[in-house]
This record gives sequence, C-alpha cells and structure tokens, in this order.
Amino acid sequence: MRYRTLGSSDLEVSEISLGSWLTYSGGIEADRTRACTEAAFDAGITFFDTANAYGRGAAETAWGEILSAHPRDSYVLATKVYFPMSDDPADQGLAPAQLAKQIDASLTRLRTDHVDLYQAHRFDPGVPVEDVVEAFQKVVDQGKARYIGFSEWTPEQIRAALDVAGPDLFVSSQPQYSMLWQAPEAEVFELCTSHGISQVVWSPLAQGVLTGKYKPGQPVPEGSRFASADMAVSQDLVYSDATLEAVQRLVPLAEEAGMSMPTLALAWVLRRSEVASAITGASRPEQVHANAAASGVELSDDLLAAVDRALGDVPVTEPTLAPGARPGVKHR
Repeated sequence: MRYRTLGSSDLEVSEISLGSWLTYSGGIEADRTRACTEAAFDAGITFFDTANAYGRGAAETAWGEILSAHPRDSYVLATKVYFPMSDDPADQGLAPAQLAKQIDASLTRLRTDHVDLYQAHRFDPGVPVEDVVEAFQKVVDQGKARYIGFSEWTPEQIRAALDVAGPDLFVSSQPQYSMLWQAPEAEVFELCTSHGISQVVWSPLAQGVLTGKYKPGQPVPEGSRFASADMAVSQDLVYSDATLEAVQRLVPLAEEAGMSMPTLALAWVLRRSEVASAITGASRPEQVHANAAASGVELSDDLLAAVDRALGDVPVTEPTLAPGARPGVKHR
C-alpha cells in the first residue's frame, strides 16, 4: 500500500480507503463488517471514511466498536455531517448549533475524542458561509477534529468558503470521480490544488459498474447494488446499454495489461496527483484485498489512450448517484 499526504495537512492516508456507505450502515452483518475492517488493516489501508447519516449513526457505531480495538494513531478516521439524523426537519444541515451537536454525537458513537477529518457532507445554502466556517473552526479549536473537508461543493461554493476561511482550514474535497464521471477534472481539481486541498474521491468504481459484472442487454443481477430501490436513480444515469457496452470494451484492455477491472478503474483514478485516496466499499474481505491491490499500479500512456478510445463519448453528464441540489451560496 502506498500513502499520500492529504492536502496541506500532516495526515498520511492510504491510496485506497474503506468507506461505509451502503454496507456498514446496516447493509451487511456485524461479523462481515468486522471482517472487512480487519482485512483493511491487513492490506495496509489506514484511512476509514464514514458519516453520521449512514444508517443514522449505525455505521459510526459499528466502527466505534471495531476501531476502538486498534491504537488510535494507527488509522485516519473521517466522518461527515449535513444530512437528516431524525424526522425533525431542523435536525440537519450545517448551522452552528447542529454542527456542535452532531460532532459530539459522532465522537460518542465512534468511541474517540477526535476525528482526523470532519467533512461537510454537502453545502448548506440556508446558513451564511461565514457561520459555517466559524462553526467548523470551533470544532478544530476544541480538538474534536484535526482537519476539515467538504464533499460535493461546487467551485462557487468552494471559493466562497475559502474567501472567509483563508488557506488553512480546509484540506480535502470529496467529489464523485471515476471513468464514468470525470466532471471534477474540469475545475474542482485545479481550484483545490491551488489552495492545498486534496481530493478524496467516492464511487471510483461507479457503484460497481466498472467491475464489468453488469452486462448490456441483461437484467440487473439479483442482490446487486443496482437491484436496490435506493439505486433506482442511478440506473437511469449509468445503467444503460451504451455505458455497459463501453465498460465491456475495457475488459480486454484490463486483461491484456494483466489486471482486473477494479484495479484498472482504481489505478485510473489514482493516476491523478490531485487524488489522495479513493474510497472503496466492500462486503467481503477478499474485495478489500482486491481493491488494495490497485495501490501503486502505474498505467502506461498507451493504456490510458486505449481507455479513452473505449469509452468514447460515454462518460455520463450526471453523477452516478445524484448528490442533491447544488444551490448557490448564502452570505449575510
């Protein structure tokens, strides 16, 4: 496993990280959650990413039990805040009182006195950006988080926050990024790099589409992620014959290069120096080890060109899983 520095921080994160959305929030049994987490340590994965909203605390609780058995300095722990934590409409967002409440709740579930990275899961248009920045800075000042990041913020929103926060508060951006969703390359990567902010990307395998297991003209396999009602929006965006046919054109390229499709997809993401880590999910330990094998794999220029030709104009113009509305910035 190779490691990269996270933005302007002093955190060293594994190139492949383990996420807990759709899995450890209640999607798989506790013993498999533990097995996958321990497999991550075995594979050299030291970066674990979760969120308070995953199972409304279930994912944090699961990892709180498992990770507490490991020395706190042996892993980098990240969580997020924004989405609803109850049926109360007020129990969401990035208002200072809500943020203060949720960081304490997350730390309790995670059984730790601090997280290494605390992230705004989305931008909150209902709260002045000055208040959001001040609230996150307070979390750092109190020692409850070492560094701050954000997820799925637009360039406009990033600039607005940086204008208030300056260059030192934010160290990471968490966008969706894969062969099938390359939009962050256009502006977000350069903007963040110029301010010492790394990318920690999610869905690098496009929710499993880039494994090649979904075949054009065939029904969604029973038990797969796309068979879930929660993924219905994704089917309209990437589960199309045109996309699946393009992915199948990648299969012989991976085989000729002596690698699996997940390795090709993850190495493709990690080819960019702006990316500090690629978040992967796993429901079985062998998937964890297979994903970890992509760390350090170098793709030749010829292979990258062949990938571009195979994909053609297929990369979608919408995210695999819609991140929600992207409204503008609210100032005082």
